[in-house]
Amino acid sequence: MVKLYNSFSIKKNHKNSIILIGNFDGLHLGHQKLFRLAKRYKKKYSSKIGVLTFEPMPKMFFNSNLKNFRLSNFKQKIENLSKLNVDFVITKKFNRKFSKTKSISFIKETLGRKLSPKFIFVSNNFRFGNKREGNVKQLINHEKLCNYKIVKPQPLSIRKKIISSTLLRKYLQSGKLNKVNKLLNRKWSIDGKVIKGRQLGKKIGFPTANIDIKDYVLAKPGVYAVKAKKIKTSKYIKGIANLGYRPTFNGKKILLEVHLFNFSGNLYNKYLRVEFLKFIRAEKKFKNIDQLKKQIKIDLVTAKKAK
Repeated sequence: MVKLYNSFSIKKNHKNSIILIGNFDGLHLGHQKLFRLAKRYKKKYSSKIGVLTFEPMPKMFFNSNLKNFRLSNFKQKIENLSKLNVDFVITKKFNRKFSKTKSISFIKETLGRKLSPKFIFVSNNFRFGNKREGNVKQLINHEKLCNYKIVKPQPLSIRKKIISSTLLRKYLQSGKLNKVNKLLNRKWSIDGKVIKGRQLGKKIGFPTANIDIKDYVLAKPGVYAVKAKKIKTSKYIKGIANLGYRPTFNGKKILLEVHLFNFSGNLYNKYLRVEFLKFIRAEKKFKNIDQLKKQIKIDLVTAKKAK
């Protein structure tokens, strides 16, 4: 089990560890490469692996207009970190007060005195402290004084493209779901609560579970082949989903609507995990309900074949 901390007061046995600092949004192949390297250090130096991350993500904190941004929510992040052999995670609440911390104070007080790591893994463009004044060079300059060593792993590139959360967001927004799933080494998924909708799906013979996508990145609006399960259960049911504004019904709010195959039951207020298997088509406005129904039947055939 991963030990979770929400402050910098960590146990003695977690000091002198390997600490990786970052958002780790999505935990894609680039991140996974980083954790494999950390694992080698763990073996070589008999150390524990810790992660220092921030909630909300600093970029979202500073930009209140940035609503749909995340590749994964906090629970998914912890779940995926535990699969990467992480021993502990420090989640620091990112607020106005913390954002004003001087970089030198963060280095000496937080890193040097409170966390006392043996190694710190950071990306080359890591910035921290008040007005992002701190950088990797400053961290390296304090290695001897604070008794840690900085490790700057090479980012993972595939076909000359650096794999990053930004790249994955771009791919999702342009409907390149297959590329995203390859770069995650798993299916991209959304966890969310089933909310009461306008029951439009039910009226046209395709009842759907409506899920509020909160602050997840908005993938290309359209129809997707999916599979879903209730959180804390393991059985997935295949289905089809519409992510978008439902232009045929003059919808204004973005919504994820999931129709599960061969399922009957009430899912209101339940939490579902929806895994995205295949992007079928972009969202479009139909002249009438009959045209929409005809298209749904074609989409269903495609969705049922998706793996």
